[in-house]
Amino acid sequence: MEAALLITTTVCYLCGTVGYLIYLFKEEDPIHRTAWAFLVLGALVHISAILTRSGREGHLAVSDSAEALSFFAFILVTTYLFAQVRFHIRILGSIVAPIAVLSMLGSSLLPADMVPKTGIIKSTWVALHVTLLFSANALFALAFSAGVMYLLQERHIKRKSLGRLYLRLPSLERLDRINYVCIVIGFPLMTLGLVSGFAYAGAVWPSLWSWDPKEIFAVVTWGIYAVLLHERLAVGWRGRRAAWLAIFGFSAVLVTFLGVNLFMEGHHADFVR
Repeated sequence: MEAALLITTTVCYLCGTVGYLIYLFKEEDPIHRTAWAFLVLGALVHISAILTRSGREGHLAVSDSAEALSFFAFILVTTYLFAQVRFHIRILGSIVAPIAVLSMLGSSLLPADMVPKTGIIKSTWVALHVTLLFSANALFALAFSAGVMYLLQERHIKRKSLGRLYLRLPSLERLDRINYVCIVIGFPLMTLGLVSGFAYAGAVWPSLWSWDPKEIFAVVTWGIYAVLLHERLAVGWRGRRAAWLAIFGFSAVLVTFLGVNLFMEGHHADFVR
């Protein structure tokens, strides 16, 4: 049952990806509505799969890398759908939807039985910690997407290559604004997610800080976004610098989220291997 739901989810996200890539070059409302509908349907089926597995396991289904990637894809798509309604950023779907598909494919390829089901993972604190961090990561993914589009648009302008793609991409000011809003909202969520994680770690392990690789990389990633937010608010960084740092920051998120889990040992590795 869960496998069928996840396969259906992946197919819906894939159809949404195809629709948004077509919409990137051919701006027609029926194309966008179809792509949007596939993402909405995929998200609905996806939450059904997550709730089914969570109910069976007795805790939020994020206890291994496969479940975590799947949960991230759901949070990412849901965040984009809400952001699209609020900011009318249809074109970002051409980057967000492929990331969701890759996450689902990665989830299907990773081992699904890597974690002993302990009482630690079943805590409400863990669910809060993971949900806050993944929500922040989803917003950082949107900032990454806006950053990539900003650099593409800037390149078109500098080369005076004002073709079809230039006309389809949002203005530099709007892309920079989206980048800014995502960071401003995502950074506090990330901070709360880390605080909740450290607080719970102090309750179940000997200390709040244990030099766990994921703790170290998470703090480094937090520092990158802290610098980006500070420079934007205090120094007035905009445009190209902010776009590159948003891309660099999301790269750090991926290293923390996947690289550390798969290739390094530590407390968190005990949950994802």
